[in-house]
Amino acid sequence: MAAEMVNPRSDSTSGSIGGGEGAGGVTDGEPFDPAFALHRGGKMAVQATVPVRDRDDLSLAYTPGVAKVCSAIAEQPELVHDYTWKSQVVAVVTDGSAVLGLGDIGPEASLPVMEGKAILFKQFGGVDAVPIALECRDVDDIVETVARLAPSFGGVNLEDISAPRCFEIERRLQERVDIPIFHDDQHGTAVVTLAALRNAARLTDRALGQLRAVISGAGAAGVAIARILTEAGIGDVAVCDRKGVVSPEREDLTDVKRELAGFTNKAGLTGSLEGALDGADVFIGVSGGTVPEAAVAKMAPGAFIFAMANPNPEIHPEVAQQYASVVATGRSDFPNQINNVLAFPGIFAGALQVRASRITEGMKLAAAEALAAVVADELSADKVIPSPFDERVAPAVTAAVAAAARAEGVARR
Repeated sequence: MAAEMVNPRSDSTSGSIGGGEGAGGVTDGEPFDPAFALHRGGKMAVQATVPVRDRDDLSLAYTPGVAKVCSAIAEQPELVHDYTWKSQVVAVVTDGSAVLGLGDIGPEASLPVMEGKAILFKQFGGVDAVPIALECRDVDDIVETVARLAPSFGGVNLEDISAPRCFEIERRLQERVDIPIFHDDQHGTAVVTLAALRNAARLTDRALGQLRAVISGAGAAGVAIARILTEAGIGDVAVCDRKGVVSPEREDLTDVKRELAGFTNKAGLTGSLEGALDGADVFIGVSGGTVPEAAVAKMAPGAFIFAMANPNPEIHPEVAQQYASVVATGRSDFPNQINNVLAFPGIFAGALQVRASRITEGMKLAAAEALAAVVADELSADKVIPSPFDERVAPAVTAAVAAAARAEGVARR
């Protein structure tokens, strides 16, 4: 799979909206838009890795030579990893129900994002990926469809599927197939958040076990962050949704939130997000909205504020910096960007390298520690996480995930 950062099918007049032509990409008075120019014709293409120049090449790449390989795989199914692209390719699957900050825009409108995800796999992890947008919303249908596609891929990256359906889809798919199923909106965000938090704690000479965190947002990312922080040994973490702190006393909890209430909030907090922030060491925002400055001011001295909503963080960095020792966002125009591209390419590269059957909690923790270690000797308030363009990231995460997979017994080579 050739992931082209510049579309070879584009030309200088193809940047206008709606397919019209005009000098400089102007159509019906609309100005040239480089985003449309780049996306015209798609952002990726399939490219052969072997030559087909003559009859001999054709006879090897296709019939009759291909029949020998097919027969060998039929006798020894594991050979599919050696003689096809299976161990090098991931399916990027969505139903278009929760796309970036755009919400439920449907499968067709989600394709530019899925293509983008695929080229990030290639650019940052050397992993080929195929975007697949499904015209179905039923959990049973999605699980059945992806399970039937699984023989073609070494792993499945679930993308932009709304909660709580995403939790069930991931769980049931992993029960059905023996390749890694990874919902990046959950676990990629969680891995990068943990890495940044580890380094923020190191920078300020604290341990995770000393910290009390509050997460704003009980969707896919919020649940996964709470889970990985708990696995990593956070002192305490409370998760808040629109109605306040998720706690066992509430009678309106979904099954996912009821499970969440069972392993979070040791302090027994109830009530609002603002109340939970009183004395908190860490704020993690994955919800949108705005947190009042008065609530931020009541956080513990030297707090960490990770306000990751895009494009508008829950707490603007200029406000956060007045009260926090470390500030992170999801934006590229501020320091410490919590960006999933730091995690998912290396995680899948490591899993594919050892033909892992799944991605375990231990593999995610190993990815977070490796990611944090990349800049462990360079820490500052503006650098607790590497840049997405730091070439050390993917190799470090890949190696750590592969080693963890072997240690946990899910590697097959």
